[in-house]
Amino acid sequence: MKANNLTRNILIALVAGAVAGMALTFAPESFFGPLDRYVLDPVGQIFINLIMMLVVPLVFVSIVLGTAGLGEPAKLGKIGVFTITFFLTTTAFAISIGLALAYLVKPGRTGIFETSNLGDFTPSEAPPIMETLVSIIPANPIAAMSAGEMLQIIAFAVFIGVALAYLNEKTKGIFNLFEQANDILGWLVMLIMRFAPYGAFALIASAIGGAGLDAVDSMLSYMLTVIAGLLLHALLIYSLAIWFLGRRNPITFYKGFFPAMTVAFSTASSNATLPVSLKAAQENLGVKKEISSFVQPLGATINMDGTAIMQAVATVFIAQVYDLPLTMVDLLMVVLVATLASVGTAGVPGVGLIMLAMVLNQVGLPVEGIALIIGIDRILDMLRTSLNISGDAACAYILSEREKRRENKQVKG
Repeated sequence: MKANNLTRNILIALVAGAVAGMALTFAPESFFGPLDRYVLDPVGQIFINLIMMLVVPLVFVSIVLGTAGLGEPAKLGKIGVFTITFFLTTTAFAISIGLALAYLVKPGRTGIFETSNLGDFTPSEAPPIMETLVSIIPANPIAAMSAGEMLQIIAFAVFIGVALAYLNEKTKGIFNLFEQANDILGWLVMLIMRFAPYGAFALIASAIGGAGLDAVDSMLSYMLTVIAGLLLHALLIYSLAIWFLGRRNPITFYKGFFPAMTVAFSTASSNATLPVSLKAAQENLGVKKEISSFVQPLGATINMDGTAIMQAVATVFIAQVYDLPLTMVDLLMVVLVATLASVGTAGVPGVGLIMLAMVLNQVGLPVEGIALIIGIDRILDMLRTSLNISGDAACAYILSEREKRRENKQVKG
């Protein structure tokens, strides 16, 4: 299914599900109850299970590849260090912006969702911070994968990735195996997203039908909060970085890179947009080819600021819906896990939901809460992909301008 067709079908399902849900609010419980129990809830739960099925293998494989890819930046010295630092720093800023906006707007407080409509859930007490930090290193990585302990899985994946980068040609076959596994998982993500319109319809209809018309207000509030975070990150963080680090006008950057942003919006895929992104950066912005060819493909793998903003807002939103307060340790875990998860996140449509499931698991929130945002996530996926590739290009643009100034000083000197 082509990306545009998938987008259209999910949007149709979103509207149809919302209409059906609002109609069901007027239906008697004797009708809505069985319909939800035997049709809507099973279809929605199957979709959630399909997403959860890929969480552990996708996180492990993608982060191994993302970390292994850092072997090349290490050889490039200052450029590699600057690139990785820029990506991780802007991702941390993105998550902080998302958390701040979510607590300011309180999108989960505007509706009247009942947690019973989203599944039974008993919150677990957060462990002490030192226990969390010590437990990051898994005593048994296989057990960690079985239990879905994401921080431990990430730590083990980083060790494997570092080993692959260090051993290089000796482990080329293993590296190729991981790349093939990543291709398989990427294909499965696309396959599961074909089921997304049905899952979106069932989840939205069930959520609105059970919670009432105020559910629409809450979901709209969540959507606008994410959009505000994306715009704020682009206009503040990236613009200031371009202005102060690159000493260039941000308007020039966005004007030259806008064609690639429109393609990213339509495909919702950083990987699919990469050829256009490279062309726009090199031809419209004058980014050096050697810098662009290194920074932007790496960014498509380890830089997902838009996805990080969504994860932050969605985590707080779901916590508010369930009326479960997040501790400072929980918030730190959101920042840490979402930042690490951005390293190696596959640049294909819908993967953000899988990463969100991982974050929710880590801070003890119910994955069933994804039901509230799945229907509108495709729209946000398109917007955050545009932000993701903009961050990649901004880093390449800044590095290129700095390199040009350095070369000019050498010529004059």
